[in-house]
Order: sequence, then structure tokens, then C-alpha cells
Amino acid sequence: QVQVVESGGGLVQPGGSLRLSCAASGSIFRLYTMAWYRQPPGKQRELVAAINSGISTNYADSVKGRFTISRDNAKNTVYLQMNSLKPEDTAVYYCNAHSDLVAMDVWGKGTLVTVSS
Repeated sequence: QVQVVESGGGLVQPGGSLRLSCAASGSIFRLYTMAWYRQPPGKQRELVAAINSGISTNYADSVKGRFTISRDNAKNTVYLQMNSLKPEDTAVYYCNAHSDLVAMDVWGKGTLVTVSS
């Protein structure tokens, strides 16, 4: 059973930075598509960024130029570097691991990011 565990959330002032990490289990991590989603208070969950096994990435328009997703296959870890944070980035951030090859779609429990002065 593949599991993913997020870390790195917290309180940051507007304009600040945070780096989220997501550690995944499994021997074929390199084949997973990894993604970060977020759910702001009172709103639906939305895709923030994704990276596939070929290192192609895509981002929500609201975070382009500010957030960067990356992965380290040797560490079975995906990262989300968040810069120039805004109050509207406040949300619970979830890590997702997906693979059509093994019919897998796994979610972490989430980590809270609060952007406030």
C-alpha cells in the first residue's frame, strides 16, 4: 500500500516563502505522477501543480511564476517551493500520487499553510 506524507506547512507573512515536502513509499516512485492540491477554507480542492515521470510540469494560473514543483526520485520525495506568498494562498495543501500503470491514486492527510501578517 503506497502512502504519502506531507510536511513543511506553517504560518508565513505575505511575501514570504515556504517549501513543502511529500515523501512517498513504493519502489516505482519514479513512475508516479505527483501533484499538489490545495483546499482554501470554505472552498473546493484545486490543483496547484503536477509533475509527471518525464519531469513535465503544469501549474495553476494563480501560482505560475511563484511556485515550483520538483521531485527527487532517489529520495522518493516531491517538493513545492512557494515564493511571494499571498493571503489567498492560505489552504490545506495535499499531496497526490497517481499511476495508471498500477491503478493507483493516493492522497496524503494534508499540511496547513497560513499566509498572514
